[in-house]
Amino acid sequence: MNSRTVMYVALVGALGVLSACSRPQETPEPVRAVKIMTVGSSQLTAASEFAGEIRARTESRLGFRVPGKLLERKVETGQRVRAGQLLAQIDPQDLQLAVQAAQAAVASAQSQRDLALADFRRYEALRAQNFISSAELERRAATLAAAEAALTQARSQYAAQSNQAGYARLLATTAGVVTGVEAEPGQVLAAGQTVLRLAHDGPREAVFSVPEQWVKGFRPGMALMATVSSSGQTVKGQVREVAASADPVTRTFQIRLALPASMELPLGVTVNVQAPAIQAPTAQALKLPTTALWQQGEGTAVWLFDEAAMTVQPQPVQVQAVDGQEVVIASGLRAGQKVVVAGVHVLAPGQKVTVYNPPAQAVR
Repeated sequence: MNSRTVMYVALVGALGVLSACSRPQETPEPVRAVKIMTVGSSQLTAASEFAGEIRARTESRLGFRVPGKLLERKVETGQRVRAGQLLAQIDPQDLQLAVQAAQAAVASAQSQRDLALADFRRYEALRAQNFISSAELERRAATLAAAEAALTQARSQYAAQSNQAGYARLLATTAGVVTGVEAEPGQVLAAGQTVLRLAHDGPREAVFSVPEQWVKGFRPGMALMATVSSSGQTVKGQVREVAASADPVTRTFQIRLALPASMELPLGVTVNVQAPAIQAPTAQALKLPTTALWQQGEGTAVWLFDEAAMTVQPQPVQVQAVDGQEVVIASGLRAGQKVVVAGVHVLAPGQKVTVYNPPAQAVR
């Protein structure tokens, strides 16, 4: 290899090193076309639809009429029962002892009455022969009357104690479905304490709650439509009851919508009740389409359009509610500002943009 060739190779290598160390030219950020919307206030309307559930018109809380220890419970939640079926039983031992005591009291009172009756008859015979005075006979008659009253009292107490012993067995008052259990075997119950809840067979109702600003629009007898969420079945009912006072926790009013007796709907099914005749309260609100929002860290933001500089800048906002395909802005914007509503995910702070104008359609 001659010297000229060596110099040529060295020159080419040096040019390669210099080209590698040179800074690459930056590609300019493209000017993107975006859709712009001027923020303005509009009417915010509340939907006139309420979620509820199907319940029995009559639901009883069953409990024992006497205190005692629960020995057994023969039904579970969701089980169907018939009228007169045994549901639960408490320990009857003390009640049976009370019956025996009452029965002994009846026997004692019976003996006292029989003795008083025998004495009265003897003194009555003696009075007929004028062996005793009328006052003595009257005393015997009074003793007999007291004995008969004591016997009547003892018999009544025996009957009451017999009834008490019968109350140790809890029977279903009517056919229905057990919707809840509130006591377990071994638990000592007070008289009247709820053991289980029984939904009676028969008419069903849709029960739902409305806020206080809506309750005046409902009245008994009003016809409303309800849609079963699971099947889409539509049924017409009438308002049977409007709560007279608000729930102390939710501050809402419960409304019961009576459904036709022919509708055999399962208990607990969700329904949506429409109230088209009620005008919802309205208010002014700032609305934007959902396409204008983008995620900024853990918050939500929009792009504000600077018409003078033809650039965009991020603006954090707080969303209050969703109204269909739009969102209600609680804070961060004011009426008159211009916001990007399309192409928000490809923009950067300070980026140059152009306003997209859809091409005019040719008139035929």
